[in-house]
Amino acid sequence: MATKGIDFAKLNLRDALDLAVLIEEEARDRYEELAEQLEVHHTPAAAVFFRKMVRVEEIHRSELEKRREQLFGKSPVMVSRAAIFDIEAPEYDVVRASMTPFEALEAAMKSEVKAHDFFAAVVPRVSDPEVKKLFEELRLEEVEHQQWLKVEMQKTPAVKDVPGDQSDGPNEQ
Repeated sequence: MATKGIDFAKLNLRDALDLAVLIEEEARDRYEELAEQLEVHHTPAAAVFFRKMVRVEEIHRSELEKRREQLFGKSPVMVSRAAIFDIEAPEYDVVRASMTPFEALEAAMKSEVKAHDFFAAVVPRVSDPEVKKLFEELRLEEVEHQQWLKVEMQKTPAVKDVPGDQSDGPNEQ
């Protein structure tokens, strides 16, 4: 599992929301890093898609953070980002200098599947019904993200190994 020191059986809703925020934050930051790498390697179309994913992950992170604040105010965060690694974030080694938009979509799909599998695996280990409900909701959101990516993949040429592909990439959601 991609977590360290988290006892899911004892996880309360506040800490579960904090964990969910951190997962989205990690994915957002990783997409940002990957987009920067692609821009350096003059692969703008794939970088455009990763920048889109930065915005998608930030929207989700922000929604979760607002929900947490509505329920728990400014109470301190007790979950550390050091407790998670690569739950939804794409792998570092997915980026290549000649990455196409389709390959960027494939990388995002793997990340959404990985996040879905994480939530599916931890739901049975959770005792708190509210946490179980939240994680099931997050699991289903990952399914929605996968469906969106499948649609985007159908609209995007499955071209591979085209250095410096200059296409516009997927349209805004």
